[in-house]
Amino acid sequence: MAALKLAGVLATALMIVSQAAQPQTAYPTRPLRIVVPSAAGGAGDTVARVIAQPLSERIGQPVLVDARPGAGGIVGTEVVAKSAADGHTLLLSLPSMTINHSVYKTLPYDVLRDFAAITQATSQPNMFVVHPSVPAKSVKELIALAKARPGELAFASSGTGTSSHLTVELFLLMSGTRMLHVPYKGPTPGVIDLVAGRIALAAPSTIATIAHVRAGRLRAIGVSTLKRVTALPEIPTVSEAGVPGYESVSWYGLSTPTGTPKDVIARLYKETAAILRTSEMKDRFARDGTEVVATSPDEFAAYIRSEVTKWAKVVKSADIKPE
Repeated sequence: MAALKLAGVLATALMIVSQAAQPQTAYPTRPLRIVVPSAAGGAGDTVARVIAQPLSERIGQPVLVDARPGAGGIVGTEVVAKSAADGHTLLLSLPSMTINHSVYKTLPYDVLRDFAAITQATSQPNMFVVHPSVPAKSVKELIALAKARPGELAFASSGTGTSSHLTVELFLLMSGTRMLHVPYKGPTPGVIDLVAGRIALAAPSTIATIAHVRAGRLRAIGVSTLKRVTALPEIPTVSEAGVPGYESVSWYGLSTPTGTPKDVIARLYKETAAILRTSEMKDRFARDGTEVVATSPDEFAAYIRSEVTKWAKVVKSADIKPE
């Protein structure tokens, strides 16, 4: 009897070892989707598409870009939060996901609980741009104009709680000025109205505006980071041009639903980081005033937590409410 029991135990152990030796389920098994929670044609859409093609080549499956704008990024972010945690649906993460955590009392997801970080792909300044008809050619002149016409100058944003919104709100707090906020559904519609002269200014990412600045359709008066942009070295930082210490960084990254297997996240990070670190990709982004970051999943997760804390203070100080 003891011999039979021992034989049974050995058979079970051999079966477990045999199963462990078998190759795991292949990944990916179908096309991937990168959900962009902002309008097609905007900066986020551009970043996703630049990454999608080489990622497709590396993993052997199509990588589709799916723009889902609305509610300041909430619509697209919710789509990913409620998707299967299998690594086939990714979120193009952006600052609004950390800002909305404080703007809205209730959300259909929790940014700190429902997403697993893959990598922060890029970092770039937002650029303060005005229509050429606006009589302000510098940050100091813009502040003087805003103080002379409190609440009259209108600024566009990608929506309440987005990076382009909070970038200006932080500027208003630090400069002691007031302006009228006009939220749009994504960066593209606001930039279109700005170029057309229907709105005075905006502070979207450099990707969304650099071509218009170079063509003379918009006037850049400052960038939101503490360092000037290599692609536009003549544009001063807001900090050096009139609001000392001012800083707001825009960024994009990739996340996936919590529960996605760690080996899948590791694979996605490995492939994406390899793409981003090529000299070709670095040069491609540098032309738009963007820096490649390619942080690890743990580093990106820590950065997201720090951004939630940072913007919570601004949201409270500016008393920002959903619109």
